[in-house]
Amino acid sequence: MGELVGTVGAAAGVFAGTNVDDIVVLTVLFLATKTSGRPRPWQIWTGQYVGVGLLVMVSATAALGLAVVSDRWVKLVGLIPFALGVRGLIAAIRARADGELPTLTVATGLASVIGLTVANGADNISVYTPMFRTIGAVDSLVTVAVFVVGVAAWCLAGSWLGSHERIIETVQRFGHWIVPGVFMLIGAVIVLGSGGIGSGGH
Repeated sequence: MGELVGTVGAAAGVFAGTNVDDIVVLTVLFLATKTSGRPRPWQIWTGQYVGVGLLVMVSATAALGLAVVSDRWVKLVGLIPFALGVRGLIAAIRARADGELPTLTVATGLASVIGLTVANGADNISVYTPMFRTIGAVDSLVTVAVFVVGVAAWCLAGSWLGSHERIIETVQRFGHWIVPGVFMLIGAVIVLGSGGIGSGGH
């Protein structure tokens, strides 16, 4: 029993440590749902599970020595949030020029949420791969189960943070400028700072 508790604790620590920044992304997505209706909550939840699932699959496969994700590809996925940020900024500028009220739309559907999740967590592969390489099959399954619960906890936290009236009011007033900037910053950090599997850390 003590061994199981240790595995659960370690998995929870790894998930939390590598996904702290994902709370920001989730909060923004749920804020977008409140202010513009897109993406829908089910798309955020599903996109998170699919995205994290893909990252775990790649890490587990790499741990078996069957594939290697190069630094170049890990960094390039940072272009996804950066491009979404640029698109949001352009949309806000056009809306202002046309005399319309800009809306907050950083991700319009399931595919873009999956893309954001994978891009924001791509450098997590550098942590997950050696972890899966050193733990056994049973511990790996326990770790995956903890990650499943972790995704749910993160989505609930993002939804809670994104439901505060003051935050919503601020985002409605300034979010069409702030949010694209946040996503462009996230993308730039991934492109410039990600180290891929060889980096050994997040």
